[in-house]
Amino acid sequence: MNFSIPEELQAFLNEVEAFIEAEIKPLEQADDNIRFFDHRREHARTNWDEGGVPREEWEALLAEARRRADAAGVYRYPFPSEFGGRNGNNLGMAIIREHLAAKGLGLHNDLQNEHSVVGNNIGLLLMLEYGTPEQKAHWIDGLATGNKGFAFGITEPNHGSDATHMETTAIRRGNDFVINGVKTWNTGIHVAEYDMVMARTSGKAGDAQGITAFLVPMKAPGVKIEEFLWTFNMPSDHGTVSFTEVVVPESAIFGGEGRGLQVIQHFFNENRIRQAASSLGAAQYCVAEAVQYAKERKPFGKPLATNQGIQFPLVELQTQIEMLRALIHKTAWIMDTEGAFAASDKVSMCNFWSNRLCCEAADRAMQVHGGLGYSRHKPFEHIYRHHRRYRITEGAEEIQMRRVAGYLFGFMNQKAPKGVK
Repeated sequence: MNFSIPEELQAFLNEVEAFIEAEIKPLEQADDNIRFFDHRREHARTNWDEGGVPREEWEALLAEARRRADAAGVYRYPFPSEFGGRNGNNLGMAIIREHLAAKGLGLHNDLQNEHSVVGNNIGLLLMLEYGTPEQKAHWIDGLATGNKGFAFGITEPNHGSDATHMETTAIRRGNDFVINGVKTWNTGIHVAEYDMVMARTSGKAGDAQGITAFLVPMKAPGVKIEEFLWTFNMPSDHGTVSFTEVVVPESAIFGGEGRGLQVIQHFFNENRIRQAASSLGAAQYCVAEAVQYAKERKPFGKPLATNQGIQFPLVELQTQIEMLRALIHKTAWIMDTEGAFAASDKVSMCNFWSNRLCCEAADRAMQVHGGLGYSRHKPFEHIYRHHRRYRITEGAEEIQMRRVAGYLFGFMNQKAPKGVK
């Protein structure tokens, strides 16, 4: 087996690095934009008076970085060539996202906002796979540039991990559907024009079939943002949205009536392997920074790095990083060669382990750096607080382990749901 990075991918990484040095780093340093990344970051990013949502100037900076990346031809790497992309695959995206996260905080890549100079727009990939011709005509251009998007209304206040028992319903009325229910943790809903709402259209609670995805305009009568949930890491763009007698046409259905859960499962597999790679990269950054500091810091007349109490925990973390990297690359390769659902158990393994590993690496980096590591003058507290989220929001790690167990003990099949590639 060849574990080297493909030549064309290495060439792309070099291209991205040159672009970051020429365009992104100068922009990061201009007009005190560094306030969004140094010890002032949480305050600079958060509009405390408007529900704790991201400040407009923060999101404008991210948009400018994306615009420049798109103009440079690197933003659309994972998209098909007919839409300006480079036909990037899962393995490529895993390597790229690890590489960018391992560089630390910066305008080149900010996971708190799912921002990157190389786009991870799963919404576009889903639109290409499941959208109707009319939906594609409306959405593709905006999704491709990162200037347009929809939120995902999956989770409910009383139903988190168990999406099949959702209480939100959509009742057919002629050629329309009437939606009633509440969704929470709608990420990005403060700016999204639409929410992709999962609602039961048939069947009973617990059935996988009978759940339908609807693209619901946020300006539709009966749609209301109830609150934004303040979180461990601010700002927060996670809203609770209520739907009261919201009428949408049949053309709002995304992916086919009754097949919403399959669409989301596809989204989860594609996104989780990329997110696992990002957590891996952040973990590598934390370990690398801790090692470097341990070599420089000399309490009691000798470097911290000479102490086994410093060495051994970092050795264990680096060992896990190396093993996890191999599994992530293998899993992404399987997804590319056999389909997104061909390695669902390994996707879950990668995801829950990488998120946990990142939190452990950030915690250890804090400990090695002492009081400075605990302060906001180092990024470890930010990394910890953000990646702690993924141990819940990407599918709680207990759910991921339950999923692995389903395959391990033969309760689940390693194949795509009917009609899903």
